[in-house]
Amino acid sequence: MGNNVRWMKVISYAGAFIAFLIGSGFATGQEVIQYFSSYGTMGIVGIFVVFLGFLYVGADFMITGHKERFEHGNDIYRYYCGNIIGTFYDYFSIAFIFMSFVVMIGGAGATINQQYGLPVWVGGILMGILAVSTVIFGLGRIVDVIGKIGPGIVVLTIFLGITAILKNPTGLARANEVIPSLNLMKASSNWFYAAVSYVGFCMLWLASFMASLGKDSISKKEAFLGSSFGALGFSFGLAVIALGIMANIEQLAGTMVPSLVLAQNISPIMAFIFSLIVVAGIYTTSVPLLWQVVARFAEEKTKKFRMLSVILAAVGVFVGLLVPFNKLVNIIYVINGYVGILLLVFMIIKRIRVSVLKGNTLRQTA
Repeated sequence: MGNNVRWMKVISYAGAFIAFLIGSGFATGQEVIQYFSSYGTMGIVGIFVVFLGFLYVGADFMITGHKERFEHGNDIYRYYCGNIIGTFYDYFSIAFIFMSFVVMIGGAGATINQQYGLPVWVGGILMGILAVSTVIFGLGRIVDVIGKIGPGIVVLTIFLGITAILKNPTGLARANEVIPSLNLMKASSNWFYAAVSYVGFCMLWLASFMASLGKDSISKKEAFLGSSFGALGFSFGLAVIALGIMANIEQLAGTMVPSLVLAQNISPIMAFIFSLIVVAGIYTTSVPLLWQVVARFAEEKTKKFRMLSVILAAVGVFVGLLVPFNKLVNIIYVINGYVGILLLVFMIIKRIRVSVLKGNTLRQTA
């Protein structure tokens, strides 16, 4: 049983990992600019740091979920941090996850507004309705839906990034010279802090969700492969779109949805297609974010679960339409990224303790 692998499940887990992380910031290109492209070449090095971070935390979350079989995904925080600090992370992560859902609503509104000229509230309300409608069906259905959509979005994003580079290769060569003269919004004053912060805020998204996926896996190997392929696919897509943005950074500086501008440069048809891709990316993240918050306080398939889903979605839509999208990304993600970094420290300490205890036990039984 320990080495059994269902390859379709591995692909599904990897797809869910990718789809969950895509969200409004990645799909729109807004967080890609703030965390990576604004630092030039060192931002690409930062993406490699992100890949290593995702490789570690994704596998650890899923394998721990497989081994411990938590009743609730958020119990993983108490496993890593102890009861008191774990309880803080439990409630803090729920607050952050809900704030991230708010960011998704803002991203949907900004995308629909930029591409179609419709009021921001149209995209926000539509995304809220789509999200709550899916959440009501439960986790199993969510994984099935977003696991299929996620890889497709990454493939199309990679195509967009490569095309953007090929259309303006001189722009990529000049990026390091041009970027300092642009007034770009950055996640941090330093590329390394930005990369680690990115892993940090994503961890607060992933922990509970990946632990729940790990519980569904039949072996450590299956859990490890699912998370690892997910980390690789997402990081590769991130690097390509970051390079595409760098190649066109002068044109994209100050835009709310940079990826749509890149798509428009190719053709209006591509812009239309990619606007749908961005909305799909936002959808695949907003659904598990909302599900995690609702599932923390109510059992699936109950009247309370359905009512809470509708109420929280409505609140998220209201707040998400009040604050400009780029400010939502900069404020919510950056602040929470540093809290996520502290969780990484607790994870490493826990692993060291477990290894030491295992070593002592082996020596005593020898």
